[in-house]
Amino acid sequence: MALELPRKKLDELASRYEELGQQLMDPVVSGDPRRYRQVNQAWNDLKPVTDAYRNLLEAEKQAADAESLLGDAELGDLAAMELSELRESVGALTEKIKLLLLPSDPNDAKDVLLEIRPAAGGEEAALFAGDLMRMYSRYAERRGWKVELMSAQESGIGGFSDVVISIQAQGAYSQLKFESGVHRVQRVPATESSGRIHTSTATVAVLPEAEEVEIEINPGEIQMDVYHSSSAGGQNVQKVATAIRILHKPTGIVVTCQDERSQLQNKEKATRMLRARLFERETELRQGERTATRRSQVGSGDRSEKIRTYNYPDGRVTDHRIGLTVHNIPSILDGDIQRFVDALVTADQAERLRAEAA
Repeated sequence: MALELPRKKLDELASRYEELGQQLMDPVVSGDPRRYRQVNQAWNDLKPVTDAYRNLLEAEKQAADAESLLGDAELGDLAAMELSELRESVGALTEKIKLLLLPSDPNDAKDVLLEIRPAAGGEEAALFAGDLMRMYSRYAERRGWKVELMSAQESGIGGFSDVVISIQAQGAYSQLKFESGVHRVQRVPATESSGRIHTSTATVAVLPEAEEVEIEINPGEIQMDVYHSSSAGGQNVQKVATAIRILHKPTGIVVTCQDERSQLQNKEKATRMLRARLFERETELRQGERTATRRSQVGSGDRSEKIRTYNYPDGRVTDHRIGLTVHNIPSILDGDIQRFVDALVTADQAERLRAEAA
């Protein structure tokens, strides 16, 4: 069953858009920075769907005019050509509006924390975790996004036993949220003398960054320890204790940060990571019932779900959720993953449209 456009709702949204535009010109609103930001954000949120709806109404009007000329001896052929183009435009605008009307993820606009950890495969898995960290960092840099190393535990041969990076940009979570899960690599490890192909895995968790107002951390519920930072080999790299470990007693969540020279900076980063973990936990609890009754085509988002394989012998990367295979591993690991990102977003939108129409 096709999903019909809710015309009454669209008319109401268009009216609301006009009202907000008038409020932006109101001196009372423009003189209050907080109020102005709220109204401007609401106005910007409605702009895409309002513009699309206006374009649709205009295209429908032009199509009706062209249809009325089909029997005209002089203009009939021209009207038929124009009508065909206008009908295509009406169809495209209708589909666009359907997508714009889908409920948005409230976290889509947020910055993200990416946690990457080796799973099966020992040192090779740790090296692969480093490859993934660089892949996401390069992807963000290609888009002009800010990348910040939050925490890193290096392994003995250049990989990571645990690494967390922050990617800061409007809409970062909307683009990267489908990267959560198990990533698998099949290749000959640098330490393998016999040339045998090994399979190793690393897990990726994509967490939306939470604001202080969203997650309030009670000082009485945390235990904070200060210790000396250490390198991968275990040597102390600073004489002053600056590394921070925070235990959240009610949940048992532990975060550490030792990468900054300042205890204050490490504390700030560790607190941000804890806040993101608590926000994720709260979100999972709140959405547990919905998640249990509807698994998206692009996966559950669970970090234990195998989502992608990087196969070096065949030179291909396959996303198992949508069946997309791309050849050119070097380019992909250099951050060229937009094709996967776009395909996953499109698959999610298609699944949600099917759910709306059911």
